[in-house]
Amino acid sequence: MEYSKFSDIELDALREVGNIGIGNSATALSKLLNKKIDITFPKVNLIRYEELFESDCESCVYAVVTRVLGEAPGNMLFIIEEQSLINIVGSLCGSYNDEINELGISVLGEIGNIISGTYINAIASLTNLQLSLSVPAIASDMICAILTTTFMEAGQYGDYVLDIETEFVQENETLNGHFYYVPMPGSLEKILKSLGIMEGNLNG
Repeated sequence: MEYSKFSDIELDALREVGNIGIGNSATALSKLLNKKIDITFPKVNLIRYEELFESDCESCVYAVVTRVLGEAPGNMLFIIEEQSLINIVGSLCGSYNDEINELGISVLGEIGNIISGTYINAIASLTNLQLSLSVPAIASDMICAILTTTFMEAGQYGDYVLDIETEFVQENETLNGHFYYVPMPGSLEKILKSLGIMEGNLNG
């Protein structure tokens, strides 16, 4: 089905699934950083493809991309600004230079792994779908380039693309990041049907 045809009930169910998944991720991240992590309520974004190029396109960020494998495949993407990553590494290691080196990349990979792993485990437990994750990949590029690649790798080539987005915010902006779940076509329908929200034929 086309993303624009999701009903309000279906969209609310997807937000709640995202909320459960990201809530588990925030708890795990709070334990790692030993600090309270706040999250925004997940947004289900239906975006025109060309809009990916229209906001903050030239902002350079760091990102962790993880492929979701199994019965509801897709991509997970955690994006963080350089200064936030520097702050986190400094808080974990005691001191840190104002540049990203191998230690910073390692810390980012572990954060991405924690966020994606706890998120997908919560969804798998909730839906009883068989889901697993690939090894995380680290990227540094303009934000629009990272988003575009992520959507294309998830097989979203239409006029509209869809993601479930949440913001992580830590006091004093030590952590300021965005998390995206970008499903492949048909994956959201499988999640909804597993919850008893959607009936009928599925894509893919």
